Amino acid sequence: MRPNYNSAVATFCYNIAHDLPITVNDPVVELEMLFIDDLIEEMYDALEGRPHKCEYPGVGEVVDGVEYDGLTPCPSGNGRFCYAPVTHKATLGRIVELLNIYHDQPLNLMMPAIPNGSFEKKLYSMYLSYLPPEKVAFDLKMNCDERGSFTELLKTTDHEQFSVNFSKPGITKGQHWHNSKWEFFIVVSGHALIQERRIGSDEVLEFEVSGECIQTVHMLPGYTHSITNLSDTEDLVTLMWANEIFDPQHPDTFFERVVGE
Repeated sequence: MRPNYNSAVATFCYNIAHDLPITVNDPVVELEMLFIDDLIEEMYDALEGRPHKCEYPGVGEVVDGVEYDGLTPCPSGNGRFCYAPVTHKATLGRIVELLNIYHDQPLNLMMPAIPNGSFEKKLYSMYLSYLPPEKVAFDLKMNCDERGSFTELLKTTDHEQFSVNFSKPGITKGQHWHNSKWEFFIVVSGHALIQERRIGSDEVLEFEVSGECIQTVHMLPGYTHSITNLSDTEDLVTLMWANEIFDPQHPDTFFERVVGE
């Protein structure tokens, strides 16, 4: 589909991806869309002798209690026509709303829910195909100090937050606990000691991990935890997932050392 030529959706994708204005005269107008993957799937089915067959009843004709408009396929095993059964309907307003969300993702790191096979997933793929080269890569905010850095990678509406942590040699990070938040720590490079202690207990759980044998370690709610770079020369790189997006107004993060001084 060519933008500014034969497809309103392609035009919206191209213009929004390129920070160009769009015009929507009536946001409640509904479009029915057939995406290329679904069309190709039906073509394969037809070539393999498994086409979806249909008829096109005339305007006002009623079949099985459904009144047709002359354009809507009526499935029929003996039909004269083939059709692609998977299409998606959405209003112009909804399409533009989603495209603006996709446009803003590099700015706020928020990835919306995109269930497998959904209209949202297919539209996002379409939008990405119109990205200009200068937008294919984008910078992330690295929070750096003398200990290393912490960078949020991605936030989602249904799978929460992913981050990456760099710790310099000998550095310990963490020493805090959460009421209800839990996390996964996955060391992908370096050698580390992860320690956890239940609040009110003296028992310490210890996990020595490294990028040579990648493991996932739960940071349990109600356990103060820390991670120490055991190397004297190499940075420690840890991928972190949290079940909640960090909210600075309600951080659910409380300082307490795992092991006393």
